[in-house]
Amino acid sequence: MNVNLKEISIDVIKQNQHASGAFVASPNFDNYKYSWLRDGAFIAYAMDTVKEHTSAKKFYQWVDKTIKRNRPKIIQLMGKVQSNERLEPHDFLPCRYTVEGLEAKDDWPNFQLDGYGTWLWGLSEHIKLTNNKQLLEEFNQSIEDSIEYLITFWHLPNSDCWEENADKIHPSTLACIHGGLTAINEFLERDAITQTANKIKEFLMNNAIYENRFVKYIGSSSIDASLLWLSLPFGVFTPKDTYIENTVKVMEEKILHEGGVHRFPEDTYYGGGEWLLLSSWLGWYYASVGRIDEAQKQLQWVENQADEKGHMTEQVLHHVNDEGFIDHWVKLWGPVAKPLLWSHAMYLILHEQLNNED
Repeated sequence: MNVNLKEISIDVIKQNQHASGAFVASPNFDNYKYSWLRDGAFIAYAMDTVKEHTSAKKFYQWVDKTIKRNRPKIIQLMGKVQSNERLEPHDFLPCRYTVEGLEAKDDWPNFQLDGYGTWLWGLSEHIKLTNNKQLLEEFNQSIEDSIEYLITFWHLPNSDCWEENADKIHPSTLACIHGGLTAINEFLERDAITQTANKIKEFLMNNAIYENRFVKYIGSSSIDASLLWLSLPFGVFTPKDTYIENTVKVMEEKILHEGGVHRFPEDTYYGGGEWLLLSSWLGWYYASVGRIDEAQKQLQWVENQADEKGHMTEQVLHHVNDEGFIDHWVKLWGPVAKPLLWSHAMYLILHEQLNNED
């Protein structure tokens, strides 16, 4: 079964890409029947790595249409900034949309900046891989609006990639913003964008380091697996940067268990299990620094978690932070989301990374 996991993963992603181009986060989990810009950009990147460029392009076309549809909201938001009016969370662009590109109407925290940086990064990667620079012109308005949005608001507290801690500033979010702005600026070459990226890196150096490694959010001393994003793929720091190496060491000590990677030590969502996409991410990091045997072990661990159909879940509950929370979440929302497209996407990225190493 494992030898087919690449094709199964591609098929799972294709089957759950809506006609609009949006990727459903998970088709069998009610709260995930939306499309996140962040998850979607990583899924699209995975499809680009396996040369499924048409699928990736459809996603970016969907994002372009969705941001353009929200232009009145952007104009209203910038007007409030100019008149120094108080900004509320609902004033900002949402982090997730229905597959038709409409704003989700629920009570989830929806102000997250990471997706707007990630889509710019993913689009830039797609353009480099396909040499389709025409998209820069076709998507000009949505690109410009995203850049202005990020340059204006990068410094504000907003929810992290786990929809938590809305009152904090998160290094992983700043990594997404820095990565997106830097990537798109390879084509645009604007000083204002470079200056903002430099400010973000300076802010991280001044505020996000504790005991010579990065922290989950500003003011915390905890660790989070999403801190890997500071090096891969967003390149704020190199994978062999001392602060990154120290951060990974603490991850290995506190949230890595026999190949499974927890989000953070305090996590109690479904008990706080091991996330397949994060195990792939750590493998991606290992591959990038030449720790190939360890990267292969991460790949094998992820493959071993797939079910008989080859479907990958969001997290596995063999080793959790707090078993007392498993029943709580199962009763509230049902079993853990499966298949999760982001899990399949990160598996593909690691699989291709190692395949290219051979």
